[in-house]
Amino acid sequence: MERIISVIAEKVTAAFLAAGYEDRFGAVKVSDRPDLCQYQCNGAMAAAKQYHKAPILIANEIVKVLAEDPLFSQAEAVAPGFINLSVGPEFLADYVSQMQKEPKFGLQTAENPQTVVVDYGGANVAKPLHVGHMRPAVIGEAVKRILRYAGHKVIGDAHLGDWGTPIGLIITELKVRQPDLVYFDPDYTGEYPKEAPFDVSELEEIYPYASKWSKEHEDYREESRKAILELQQGRRGYMALWEHIMRVSMADLKKAYDNLGTVFDIWGLESDAQKYIPDMVKDMKDKGYAHLSEGALVVDVKEETDTKEMPPCMILKSDGATLYNTTDLATIVERMTKYNPDRIVYIVDKRQSLYFEQIFRCAKKCGLVKPETGLVHIGFGTMTGKDGKPFKTRDGGVMRLSMLIDLITEEVRSKMADREMPEEERDKIAKQIGLAALKYGDLSNQPTKDYIFDIERFTSFEGNTGPYILYTMVRIKSILSKLTDAPNAAHVAGREYGPEESALLLTVARFADSVEKAVAELSPMRICQYIYELADCFNGFYHANKIVTEPDEAKKADWIALLKTTLGILNDCIEMLAFEAPDKM
Repeated sequence: MERIISVIAEKVTAAFLAAGYEDRFGAVKVSDRPDLCQYQCNGAMAAAKQYHKAPILIANEIVKVLAEDPLFSQAEAVAPGFINLSVGPEFLADYVSQMQKEPKFGLQTAENPQTVVVDYGGANVAKPLHVGHMRPAVIGEAVKRILRYAGHKVIGDAHLGDWGTPIGLIITELKVRQPDLVYFDPDYTGEYPKEAPFDVSELEEIYPYASKWSKEHEDYREESRKAILELQQGRRGYMALWEHIMRVSMADLKKAYDNLGTVFDIWGLESDAQKYIPDMVKDMKDKGYAHLSEGALVVDVKEETDTKEMPPCMILKSDGATLYNTTDLATIVERMTKYNPDRIVYIVDKRQSLYFEQIFRCAKKCGLVKPETGLVHIGFGTMTGKDGKPFKTRDGGVMRLSMLIDLITEEVRSKMADREMPEEERDKIAKQIGLAALKYGDLSNQPTKDYIFDIERFTSFEGNTGPYILYTMVRIKSILSKLTDAPNAAHVAGREYGPEESALLLTVARFADSVEKAVAELSPMRICQYIYELADCFNGFYHANKIVTEPDEAKKADWIALLKTTLGILNDCIEMLAFEAPDKM
């Protein structure tokens, strides 16, 4: 089904041609002044330069053509040459009626679907998820679902850190605490124990302790570096310990991500890419891309147009050890080998932008990807407390993600204290609303921006919040439950439309435009903006009309169809944002 803005643009383009101008001047966009009109065309001002004619004269010629088209309720030329346009409610009602019959409400899914890998996990094993892990998980899950809704093949990858500094520190600390463990005997050739010498709580205590100690003791830090290198070289005892760490930690990580509603298609690991490193490095050397610099192997990625310093991309340290750079480049090789993606999208802290620029340039220069392969970094800002500092617990520690979810769920539960419902049902609904509040609060912001975690505002049932969206959906469900016996017609022709109904019809009709914009920009924020506008328009319509007691049965049937479409679109949108609506609140 053709997007509504495309339908309008075709009419305007035809008007430019009919008036003797090139069709390229007929571009239409959503109005910058919705108080004046719905859409606008600025083509007359661009055409004025080519045709040496006053833009208002050209605009008047176009408006004269459009005035004869019944599609438009308004076609007006405004100085210095704007063309203000609005479409009539009858056209909108017809358009929405067609949407109701189409899959995905008329969204044209991708004609040439892309294969896209979205890397949005990045947590380190042996560490619990904390609040810093929330943004990549929430943004990445939404990006994956939006692209998938639009018809693309999307592979969500956890890409867990299991091969670098944290593992080296854990092995080193275990050796200090339990030096007699068989894993540290280099001469041992037997089978290693099947049970790990630690549980998940012990493992989660070891890493922060070891990390802090290493910052204060150079010899300890050097020992952990040596442990990483020996692990990478395949030392048996360290490999066995690594397997224990993975088994114990992965089960806990999967529970934590499941609690957040984040679903990975593959649980990729840094270590998965290790087998690709030798051939990748050899190829870089053989083709002259990599060279030695102060003993380290590097690839120069600086370009002539650079205005800022661009350091070379280091591939191997002087002692031959690999780095995150090496692993990330080898992971690109792995992904190209397994999935041959058209795009790889990384959801990682915006402070890593220089790093990813180096990696992307190196991958392109060394031919690890095809020239047309897209490599995209969506950098995100920090979630802070009201004091503007990174969000922490009251005692100043890093808050676990599970604690944050519990915190916002409890806030919602307290606001629902006056609802009469079984405690178990209240708990379930509070969790649903809490996750919606958390995710919407994050996704409604531009990813690169820092934002304040304001639990009062996020959990409010009014305003631009997740609970407000869910409350609107529950309201629609409640209305529809009272109208089950009413006929379900498409729409009634030739009747009058109030301004609130016209606004709702227009917003419903813009669904495909909003999704396509979100897809093009990889921006969940666009979906949030749309559903807030849609919810607001519905509530305006609800307060202006007595839907349930409307005496005109034909009009009521028309409204039922509109409500069902509105609810269906809201359902699809929150599914893209990875939260769900309860049946009551």
